[in-house]
Amino acid sequence: MSSHPQFSLAGRRALLTGAGGAIGTVLARGVAASGASVVLQDLTPDRVSGTCEEIQSLGGTAHALGSDLADPTNCASVVQQATELLGGLDLLITCAGINRRKPIDEVSIDDFNAIVAVNMRSVFFLSQAAHAPLKAAGNGSIVHLSSLSAKFSFNTIAVYAATKAAVSSMTRSFAREWAQDNIRVNCIEPSVVKTEFTKPLWGEEHRQRWFDATTPIGRLSAPDEMLGAVLFLASDAASYITGQSIVIDGGILAGADWDSYLDDK
Repeated sequence: MSSHPQFSLAGRRALLTGAGGAIGTVLARGVAASGASVVLQDLTPDRVSGTCEEIQSLGGTAHALGSDLADPTNCASVVQQATELLGGLDLLITCAGINRRKPIDEVSIDDFNAIVAVNMRSVFFLSQAAHAPLKAAGNGSIVHLSSLSAKFSFNTIAVYAATKAAVSSMTRSFAREWAQDNIRVNCIEPSVVKTEFTKPLWGEEHRQRWFDATTPIGRLSAPDEMLGAVLFLASDAASYITGQSIVIDGGILAGADWDSYLDDK
């Protein structure tokens, strides 16, 4: 991590939701290592307690919160609790997300509502609740975790892709309305990150070959490859950047190789 003061989060107070997942854990450690005090939320406190203890053992400040963000009334409560624990709020990072991979014809109303509740609705109401404390802080920042599927979809993720497109769109809306309050709002759009959450995709040999062949860098990303972009967007190094989506896809959207099917035998 850069030692340049623009990249420091020293003195910042941060809430990370979904911090018990593979990506959320990496981001929690990185944000804390950059100097921020953190509140880590997941479904239950035990999902983030180990990370909190690790941060505390290194001299940082970390608190664990358990809450189900599928219930929209819990979103404001989580923000309020985090703000009280930290004495204010400077940074919100939304990592919570779920998926139920099914062909479109097999998606039930329950599937649809469950995915939308966590991936889209909670992002909206967490951000809405965070607006007041971030405005009061005077230099607030929000970083959402969207997905490459906001732009480039795959089989069996129609609802997930729609919610991520909504997150990228909300990012622009929040940024436009809240710039006057000195709140910057951005998101990252990763392609498939190699975690247990995505194992149904890369765990199939033919899909792994497809990802390797389609991605110019030639492999899937790792959770820690999300950290740099998030720290950048959260910090003063990105003080003139708002309403943006940073694609982290190994070059998938850069284009394709039209000779990839050339028969060279």
